Amino acid sequence: MIRLINNKNITDPSVNLSIEEYCVRNLDMKDDYLLFYINEPAVIIGKHQNTIEEINNEYIKNNNIHVIRRISGGGTVYHDLGNLNFSFMTKHSQESIHNFKLFTEPVINVLRSMGVNAELNGRNDITVNERKISGNAQFTDTKSMFSHGTLLFDTDLDNVLKALNVRTDKIESKGIKSVRSRVANIKEFIEYELTIDEFKEKIISSVFGDSGEVPVYELSDGDWDKINELTGSKYKTWEWNYGRSPEFNVQKVKRFGFGQIDARIQVKDGLIQNIKFYGDFLGSGEISEVENILSGISYNENILKDTIEKIDLKNYFGNFSKTEFLTFLFD
Repeated sequence: MIRLINNKNITDPSVNLSIEEYCVRNLDMKDDYLLFYINEPAVIIGKHQNTIEEINNEYIKNNNIHVIRRISGGGTVYHDLGNLNFSFMTKHSQESIHNFKLFTEPVINVLRSMGVNAELNGRNDITVNERKISGNAQFTDTKSMFSHGTLLFDTDLDNVLKALNVRTDKIESKGIKSVRSRVANIKEFIEYELTIDEFKEKIISSVFGDSGEVPVYELSDGDWDKINELTGSKYKTWEWNYGRSPEFNVQKVKRFGFGQIDARIQVKDGLIQNIKFYGDFLGSGEISEVENILSGISYNENILKDTIEKIDLKNYFGNFSKTEFLTFLFD
């Protein structure tokens, strides 16, 4: 059985991301859950990214745009009132993790029923005629998980360009000339008038079926107290949304099939004093675990080789061999 979580039509992104995290960590997952939310203008940063390098800080400050980090990996996205976000929550399973087809299929089916030729493309995008209308990411704590995504319905695409610093290597790797030519609004492909709320109702009808009442999950007062606490202690703090970047004297940046990795390494007397990984990769593990393992080790390929043998790189980054990882760090 799947149940629809009522977020009370809240548009504050710090609260909506708190609801999402609280639910995935605390609901019993005897049922599956679906959460929708629409946010005020916001830049949502992937868990592993260096915020200050992803945003146009002056534009964001001048236009009162929220900057919030999420707990899933992947790249930076722009939200506004024309963007619909969905989150499917379920028990963790090896069959579900990294299986974006499973969670995007209900959305793609709705789009196709509306005459929109949508398909899952690349690692985690929904596209129409090779133009991106949705990006997706996942989070798991090995007990439960969510797969969530954006749906660009009627977003101000010019603001996407102005608010974000998009790396040129990401654009070039996809063989396209600009971000603006790569993204599109779903509304462009629909031949009749439709509001974003009506669009959401179409997805709900498809997921739950047209007959019968939709089973709604209402959060308790106690739940809301904990969500508000999480919002204040985490999602509204500079430490979580920006964080401090370590000093470094070695930087390695490369784009792989599963995303980009940017490694910042502080080396002193031949030892790794500090190492930090940034990027839009979609690994589900806590990357700080890898950083802690490598800190204090000699910055030497042969010595690091033995340490890396003990790390499940796929869990933290994606489809990444140990040889590729070593070559990346030392090439």
